Amino acid sequence: MASPTNTLLVAAAVGNREDLSDVIYRIDPTDTPFMTSCERETADAVNHEWQTQALASANPTNIQSEGDDIAADAVTATVRLGNIVQISRKAASVSGSQRAVQHAGREDELDYEMNLKGLELKRDMESALIAANQAKTSTDPRKLASLLSWVKSNTVKQGTGSDPSSADGTGTRVDAASGTTQAFTEANLKTVLNSIWVAGGKPDVVYVGAFNKQQFSTFTGRATPMEMTDKRRIVAAVDYYDSDFGKLQVVPNRFQRTRDVLILQSDMWATAFLSGRRFVAYPLAKTGDSDRRAILSEYTLVSRNEKASGGVFDTTTS
Repeated sequence: MASPTNTLLVAAAVGNREDLSDVIYRIDPTDTPFMTSCERETADAVNHEWQTQALASANPTNIQSEGDDIAADAVTATVRLGNIVQISRKAASVSGSQRAVQHAGREDELDYEMNLKGLELKRDMESALIAANQAKTSTDPRKLASLLSWVKSNTVKQGTGSDPSSADGTGTRVDAASGTTQAFTEANLKTVLNSIWVAGGKPDVVYVGAFNKQQFSTFTGRATPMEMTDKRRIVAAVDYYDSDFGKLQVVPNRFQRTRDVLILQSDMWATAFLSGRRFVAYPLAKTGDSDRRAILSEYTLVSRNEKASGGVFDTTTS
């Protein structure tokens, strides 16, 4: 039925207040599992260094004569390693007018923008640490050697793929050519776990992309989904893997390369922040009718001993 003649309708009315919710919705991921799990160190120079030590090989014929004179055994020297501190930064600028008007969903526009920039900076850092296939460089702008530049000893590659030339952050991975990748298999995983254990490592986490997380859930013991009728629930995922060499958590990481499966001993990796330069926010010079602020971190990756970790590389991603 039509409305009566001369009824004022919403479409023709002037002066109706807008109805804008005070909640702002976003779904962009901000979880950074690798950086969050890493221990933290303090760097006092832009070239942050540490040492590793290896023991002599076990000798099953260490049998000595009674009363024998003792000669010193050969000394195994430490290995000195280092990584370069990298600067990552985000900045925001908001006009004076925009800060003065009333807003929905936030009190101060500049504070809101800086909060977003901080979250974006965390995402950038996670990507730099675990996804960038880059070697360290001390020339400006300085670059850290990413995790992919360190993992060398315990790996499975495909086709033309190859490890970095040395496990010191100076090389990069060479990815297999297109068309030569292979599916991630439980046999690949077991090969790497065996190699890490023989080297002395105790891996506790596996980082995978979305496709390989689902692939992982088809491994032995979860080849068929389990229907729990009493709880009206179907379990078709693997979050932990009990291997012959210990229990590993399986963690999907949105920011790593989907072609990589990273098998790590968590306490053998750390993030070192230059002293006083961890998520530092500061105002920028005022050059007009706007306010500007920046937030930065100056940081690097510490590979305490890459032989405790490994990876399956050049996997299919679809």
